[in-house]
Amino acid sequence: MLVKVFGSSVFGVDAEIITVEINMEKGIGYHLVGLPDNAIRESSFRIQAALKNNGFKFPGKKIIVNMAPADMRKEGSAYDLTLALGILSASNQIKSDDIDKYIIMGELSLDGSLQPIRGALPIAIKARQEGFKGFILPKQNAKEAAIVDNLEVYGVESISEVINFFDKDEPLEATKINTREIFYNNLAHPEFDFADVKGQESIKRCMEIAAAGGHNIIMVGPPGSGKTMLAKRLPSILPPMSLQEALETTKIHSVVGRVKENVGLMAERPFRSPHHTISDVALVGGGAYPQPGEISLAHNGILFLDELPEFKRTVLEVMRQPLEDREVTISRAKFTVTYPSSFMLVASMNPSPSGYFNDPDAPVTSSPAEMQRYLGKISGPLLDRIDIHIEVTPVPFDKLSDERKGESSIQIRERVTKAREFQTERFKAFENVHYNAQMNVKHIKQFCKLEESSKTLLKTAMERLNLSARAYDRILKVSRTIADLEASAEIKGAHISEAIQYRSLDREGWLG
Repeated sequence: MLVKVFGSSVFGVDAEIITVEINMEKGIGYHLVGLPDNAIRESSFRIQAALKNNGFKFPGKKIIVNMAPADMRKEGSAYDLTLALGILSASNQIKSDDIDKYIIMGELSLDGSLQPIRGALPIAIKARQEGFKGFILPKQNAKEAAIVDNLEVYGVESISEVINFFDKDEPLEATKINTREIFYNNLAHPEFDFADVKGQESIKRCMEIAAAGGHNIIMVGPPGSGKTMLAKRLPSILPPMSLQEALETTKIHSVVGRVKENVGLMAERPFRSPHHTISDVALVGGGAYPQPGEISLAHNGILFLDELPEFKRTVLEVMRQPLEDREVTISRAKFTVTYPSSFMLVASMNPSPSGYFNDPDAPVTSSPAEMQRYLGKISGPLLDRIDIHIEVTPVPFDKLSDERKGESSIQIRERVTKAREFQTERFKAFENVHYNAQMNVKHIKQFCKLEESSKTLLKTAMERLNLSARAYDRILKVSRTIADLEASAEIKGAHISEAIQYRSLDREGWLG
């Protein structure tokens, strides 16, 4: 007897439907074909034990299982439930009239209980596109899949529930969530708040500008000056994700199994902070069977690189293209996968190997040669893609001991969101430009026109401070954002002079 059951395989950040055909005939043997990996080949032992422990038997016949399309590699243990139900149906141990109307996925334990799977959201999206009635999967992943409307999502805890659903028509409880309600509830309660930061008003202002224009930012300062603390609070002032951005982000995290249990939609922007020993493949994605890297997991959020010069130079260099293109393409001999990677880069570093070069109260212990070697690890082209450079100095005791709370993240976010609304309106005619940091030379000429007095000020500053040519466009972009925060249509001299302050590393005596 031949039975068809449907599962799904995740490829990149999208899913493909896998047809599992099970043919049973006289003879002995279990033959699994269609490029399964070792985890799928071992499934027969898990299925055998799970069926026996739930009062069913593994048929002693010749069983041929084909996973189509046969030329696409299938991997992971998520097909256990698909195969088990197909075997029960083909051996007439259960009736299964509607089994072909559902996508069925789940990893089996030996007692028949189900373990969570990866990629539930892309699979649910594909199931709806292909017109399936429902999706049966482990309960831990049900909320994630229930984000997709017009699809019945059933979260189950054991194989016995699924068997009774098909064999005895016992109803399963469909998982339903109000996506918008969950999404908007999470926006008002940030985990980290700028109100906790004592002093550092100029750095908070800098962070606000970076958030408003989507600018990459690097902080330079001695240990203990608050660089990491400030970076961790940056997501709390970024504009809320749109529903579309939240879906994109959840989809990528779903593929690598990083969505928290019983959490549906990711409402908060991701904040990724990899250790400096990370490899280039772990950062951009890849592997023999590609997986998204840290830059894709930071999509629509923040990638924080603490102690930037400690990262291997090759690791930093592979980021240059994704920073520009906002996506990363991984090519293999048989296929090519593209992952989105539109993130905001936040980096921090000590100014010298000892860490205290720009601290006025500490002695300078590093020689100029050591300084140059340390700072030389960061290449010009990478710095070229970072709009804002800011020096962070330690907080004095009287500020640390002050009981007054600073401005809260929610108040700052209101200003940032208004500035982003101006930018959305400005760039609505351009497909791939949404905020000021994404402007190219043509857009800068169109939207960053300067008065004569501002031009003179910029020319004088560039000559006196020995600013490099690469600083020119960056200053214009940042000044455009400062003008947006003040709801000003024109870039004024005050906006230019503030933007010039944020190019510390371009000055003579730092790099180059």
